[in-house]
Amino acid sequence: MRAVAPADAPTVVVTAVGAAEGARAAAAALACAGADADLATLMVDVGGRAPRPTLLASAAARRLEERLAAHLPTARVAARGQVCHLAVPAEPEGIEAASAAVTVARGSLAVLHTPPSLLQALVADDGRPRPTGAMLRADLGADRALTALAVRDLLGRGLRVAILKRRLAWVVERRALFGALGPGQAGGVPGAVVRKLVSHRCYGDPHDQEVESERAAQPERRDHAGARSR
Repeated sequence: MRAVAPADAPTVVVTAVGAAEGARAAAAALACAGADADLATLMVDVGGRAPRPTLLASAAARRLEERLAAHLPTARVAARGQVCHLAVPAEPEGIEAASAAVTVARGSLAVLHTPPSLLQALVADDGRPRPTGAMLRADLGADRALTALAVRDLLGRGLRVAILKRRLAWVVERRALFGALGPGQAGGVPGAVVRKLVSHRCYGDPHDQEVESERAAQPERRDHAGARSR
């Protein structure tokens, strides 16, 4: 039976915190996690290079590619595995193109990889596309306080938030970028993160999100407390 996504399928923004690496591949892995043979997902790479088509692409991904090409004739779009990749410039015109692409792909999960400098523009209350969630690729050992601030801001905007604390393995990253990382395969985005950000039936408990934010900031508080006691 053909998979059918609801009209309000999630739109997730993925970015890095500080000097953390691997956000683009993590975005591709999340897009793969939300796809299947009959339902392609959309990955928008803001500021990325034009994607190249792969030899193997699902019929659903090719259909989405055709729809995007018809509505956005100048778009840099390519079907890759079970995901349709789109690259847009890191500027206002690119954000507008991303918004249009999400509208065209309505009903499919959309994952937007963005430079940290454009995160606020994408999650602004009057911004489009309006994201439902955000995944932060963050190294907590180096950027715990900065991550906690970002999480609190995103939660305050009503988004579901998850932190990817470790970069994916190189082989997993390559498979994800080719759209060939099947849902639930080992080494991809952890299942708890996928359920929180992608699942239509299990969006996660807001209390859990608040706890995650508190945990991100907690060691920093202990450090301050230790400094006061010395």
